Amino acid sequence: MRQNLVLLVSLLAFSTTMTSQQSESETIEIDKSKILVESVLSAEEQAALTPLDVFNILSAGNERFVMSDLTARDHSMQIRESAESQYPKAIVLSCVDSRVPVEDVFDKGIGDIFVARVAGNFINDDILGSMEFATKVAGAKLILVLGHENCGAIHAAIDGAELGHITNMLKNIEPAVKMSTKSEGPRTSKNRLLVHEVSENNVRVAIDKIKTDSPILNEMMNKGEIDIRGAVYDMDTGVVNFL
Repeated sequence: MRQNLVLLVSLLAFSTTMTSQQSESETIEIDKSKILVESVLSAEEQAALTPLDVFNILSAGNERFVMSDLTARDHSMQIRESAESQYPKAIVLSCVDSRVPVEDVFDKGIGDIFVARVAGNFINDDILGSMEFATKVAGAKLILVLGHENCGAIHAAIDGAELGHITNMLKNIEPAVKMSTKSEGPRTSKNRLLVHEVSENNVRVAIDKIKTDSPILNEMMNKGEIDIRGAVYDMDTGVVNFL
């Protein structure tokens, strides 16, 4: 019995040593020279950007995300450089969904974009105020409303879910549900075509509401100072499909 116990301990020790050695041999060394020590945007650089420039920057960033070619950034450096001021390129309104990491989706770092989140990415006064601050005060050049496939809030709105504060929240998505009449089949969240249609229309409703409810943002857009765009994020591929 004692010999068996000693043998078992010896085997465990040997296994631990081999695992440790294997882990050490599999450690990946990152060449620090390939890490982008990216300076955060200055006021002058932000001012020189056009809304189209920013749109193209976000589009190119998403292409890198899809190809798993994200930029290796020195976040510690960016934290220090952005501590005193910020000059982001855009503000993105996204859903709260944890599967939509906005900065990663567009391959952006600290100080690059404002991000507003609410379940179902709809517009209310607080979101509009945030957008007005981001653009009129802080100089961002693009407003992007980003919906996504397989959105729980969209599903709940289609099915008429009722629960606590969620009930009133879903009223903001009801207009998109009502205007989505092209999809054939059952009008439930199990109908993927209907869910997709509502997701796109919900983005369009948000864009219309921005223009209607915020004279500041509407005027800035008409002057070409900003652009307001919409998109839907594909959960299966990582692709952002701009509307």
